[in-house]
Amino acid sequence: MEFLGIMHKLLGMAVVALLRHFGCFCCWELASTLKESKERFDSSGVKLIAVGIGTPNKARILAERLPFPMDCLYADPDRKAYDLLGLYYGFGRTFLNPASVKVFSKTRLDIMREAMKNYTFEATPDDKSSVLQQGGMFVFKGKQLLYARKDEGTGDHAPLDDIYNICCTQVPAT
Repeated sequence: MEFLGIMHKLLGMAVVALLRHFGCFCCWELASTLKESKERFDSSGVKLIAVGIGTPNKARILAERLPFPMDCLYADPDRKAYDLLGLYYGFGRTFLNPASVKVFSKTRLDIMREAMKNYTFEATPDDKSSVLQQGGMFVFKGKQLLYARKDEGTGDHAPLDDIYNICCTQVPAT
């Protein structure tokens, strides 16, 4: 399903993680971390949504091979959400940014290795220029944007504990 088609339907609290693209190994790591955190967010009334660049078929590859819940995964083949949210794009951001060094920590490499057990390049978008797109993490309460973080470089993801804490300060106790 394409992401922009559901933006106007967001109700309640939602975390929207924009992955670089479905063939990005760092994005498989992030999707794996999101999947592991989903129950925690769900129990707090927060919907987790992952968006990636590529067709719905490319999204399905990630969903089936990682695995990742398809009902939380959206495709943005034309990078419309990325453009709308002003996310970074370019060769330098993708390959030469100092923020990308975070990927090489032992903890991150172990998580990435586990996430990539069933990895395939088949999930990479057909439009190869899409691999130069960076992602980001956003928290919405309905249509209101509460938090925005643009990834500075490849693998420079927002810490999910920080995102969870932001959500929990915004969700009324029941």
